[in-house]
Amino acid sequence: MPSLCRAMLPTPLGEMEAVFNDEGILTRLGFERSSESYLDTMNSVQAGSVELLRLELGSYFSGALKTFSVPIALCGTPFQMRVWSCLAKIPYGVTTTYGQVAKSLGDVKLSRAVGMANGANPISIIIPCHRVIGAGGKLIGYGGGLWRKVALLELEGGNAQGLQHGTLGSGKIVKCT
Repeated sequence: MPSLCRAMLPTPLGEMEAVFNDEGILTRLGFERSSESYLDTMNSVQAGSVELLRLELGSYFSGALKTFSVPIALCGTPFQMRVWSCLAKIPYGVTTTYGQVAKSLGDVKLSRAVGMANGANPISIIIPCHRVIGAGGKLIGYGGGLWRKVALLELEGGNAQGLQHGTLGSGKIVKCT
C-alpha cells in the first residue's frame, strides 16, 4: 500500500500542506490542512521532493520562478483532468475567465462546471487556479481565501487598481486542446 507523507511549508501567505507519494510525486498542495492521516516520516525520495518544492516555492514568492519542475500527479474525473490541464497552460501573469476556459474546452455553457473543477484543484499555485477570474474581471472563489488570490495575482503582476473595485484586468483565452 502506498504511503503518503505530509510536509508543512511556510510561505509569505501562510503555511501550505504538501502531500507526496512513495515516489516523491506531489499529490496535493494547498493552504488548508486536510483531515487525512499521513505519515510523519518520509523516505529519501520524498525528502528530496519536499526540499525541491520548498526551494521552488521560495523562488516563486520572490518573483524569480514562473514555472515549477516538482513532479506532480493529479487524480480526478476526466472532466476535472481536462480543466486542470487547461489551467496548467495559463501563463504566469495572465488571467482568464471561467467562461473562456469553458469555451476553450468546446462549450461555453460549462462555465459553472469549470468553476467546480477549478475549486477542486488539488495542487494550487502549480496548477494555477488563482489565474481564473469571473466574467467582467470579478474576483470570485479561491480555496485559500480571496485575499490570497489577490496576493498571488499581484505577485504575478496583476492590476491592483482593478482589485479595489472587485475586478481585475481582462481575461485572455487560453487554448486547451
